[in-house]
Amino acid sequence: MDYVKPVETLLPGVQGKVLGVLARSDAELSMRAVARLAGVSPQQSSVVLGHLVELGIVERRDVPPVALVRLSPDNLAAQTVATFANLRQTVLDRLTDLAASIRPAPASLIVFGSFARGHAGPASDLDVLAVRPAGVSGNDDGWTDSLGAWSDRARRTVGNPINLIEVSANELPELLGRPAPSLWSDIVTDGVLLRGAPINTVGVAA
Repeated sequence: MDYVKPVETLLPGVQGKVLGVLARSDAELSMRAVARLAGVSPQQSSVVLGHLVELGIVERRDVPPVALVRLSPDNLAAQTVATFANLRQTVLDRLTDLAASIRPAPASLIVFGSFARGHAGPASDLDVLAVRPAGVSGNDDGWTDSLGAWSDRARRTVGNPINLIEVSANELPELLGRPAPSLWSDIVTDGVLLRGAPINTVGVAA
């Protein structure tokens, strides 16, 4: 799945490009601005926008010499498009809910990499760091099984491959102490916490 432009991925062609631009904008846009941002000709944009206005998905307001358009906030189809444009956050919320099934609970569960930065395309992995809580062995069947089950459900939820890195809470401070730039400094800077504590606090004595 392309999480940068999900609307365009599901609705290929000029209409998807136009709807994607409108869904990512909180303000009214001129029809020429829509064409420019969508990378289509003004004529193509005008035809598509006219059709969407007829359907009630887009609102048009004439302010001579320009016409301003936006997704209709009260239209259910427009709301669905807007929600789909925010698919990345919806997925993160879902992964957080699913993480409640991991037992014992991870000391920290973090999404990092391109997905965390909002740059995940169709070929991108979902990079996840799972920090095993102190006192839990890496051979603990409950931990291994529930983390594996979560990873499988996450893959089906996201649609992209899962790259899962597992470390223990005890070894994390040493890993985080490696000089920047490193994978670990990037996780601290860009990582999105799904469950547990921020990783720069895990394994640190109170």
